Amino acid sequence: MTGSIKDRVAIVGMGCTKFGELWDKGPGELIIDAVTEAYKDAGVTSKDIQAAWVGTLFSGMGGRAISEPLKLQYKPVTRVENACGSGHEAVRGAAYAIAAGICDICLAVGFEKLKDEGGSGLPGMENRSNTHYQSTPPGMFAMMATNYFNRYGFSPEEGKKMLAKISIKSHHNGTLNPKAHFRRELTMEQVLTAPIIAWPLGLFDCCGVSDGAAAAILTRADIAKKFRPDPVYIKALQICASPTSGRMTSEYDYTHVEEAYRGGVAAYKEAGIKEPRKEIGMAEVHDCFSITEAVTMEDLQFSKRGKVKEDIEAGFFELTGALPVQPDGGLKCFGHPVGASGIRMLYEMYKQLQGKADKRQIKNPKLGLAHNMGNEPYAPVVSICIVGL
Repeated sequence: MTGSIKDRVAIVGMGCTKFGELWDKGPGELIIDAVTEAYKDAGVTSKDIQAAWVGTLFSGMGGRAISEPLKLQYKPVTRVENACGSGHEAVRGAAYAIAAGICDICLAVGFEKLKDEGGSGLPGMENRSNTHYQSTPPGMFAMMATNYFNRYGFSPEEGKKMLAKISIKSHHNGTLNPKAHFRRELTMEQVLTAPIIAWPLGLFDCCGVSDGAAAAILTRADIAKKFRPDPVYIKALQICASPTSGRMTSEYDYTHVEEAYRGGVAAYKEAGIKEPRKEIGMAEVHDCFSITEAVTMEDLQFSKRGKVKEDIEAGFFELTGALPVQPDGGLKCFGHPVGASGIRMLYEMYKQLQGKADKRQIKNPKLGLAHNMGNEPYAPVVSICIVGL
């Protein structure tokens, strides 16, 4: 590896709005709410910010999307977009500027106001050219589910129950989080009898889109404790992408995401992790669909290939398990305002490491991992960030 930011950058303040159908607030108000919490948490003001990055699918204003509401007068502000990994991309820009010695204090913001779009699905999905194969996200991940069932010898009923347990677990965690979009327990019967979106994925196998914003204040590791006694340090931050043509071949098995595996390997190497299943203490992963979480557990080496069902049934990923996954409810229950999700994941890891997660607090948390996946499962951009004390 040519370089590393391990323990060179610290997060000293974070903020996150409630996610949901926030009809009473505009993008600027959500940004202000998230950043105000982050400023207070870090004990800084806008005058201390030397540069800022914003991750969002909304492209109408560029960096002005946050510089105007936050009154960041005449400071460098950059808008970045990397599909569902846009929030992590904003953090990466801020972290690299600090690690390079260019800045001492930077701001990363992610936001989205999807409920005001007036259409269905995500912005931009309608703009694909006629040379690109057409599908929907539920359809593509449904193909992953059916192929996974077939490869590992699950009956449709067995596969559906495995996926249902993932959603039930995440919904339980979401009920413990006052900022989550969906706060209700689910039963196995409710999940299995829900309307089908793309078989075998039913309504409760799919995450919803939301409004929301999240923010992080980053600084040099050597000065982090001037801001707070318990800063959280970035141990690894990796982005992995591939060309779409890499999936338009007969070799792809449709039961894993190569970019997640390779991104994980790179992140573990940067963080010095040898045994992810034992050394990672908690994770927030991109569970846009229940099958995505299942496959990601194997891609990130938390479970052996084809064996995630055994870990799910054993409660390994539950809040009281050995490796809690989606302690805040995940995309499934916390919600998915695309540009904000990556930073929201880090917000949960940050609170857990500081022992401030209230009813969902994990006992003696170790390293936390946040995983984002943008675009379809067959040609994604995957980002992985590992943090710890």
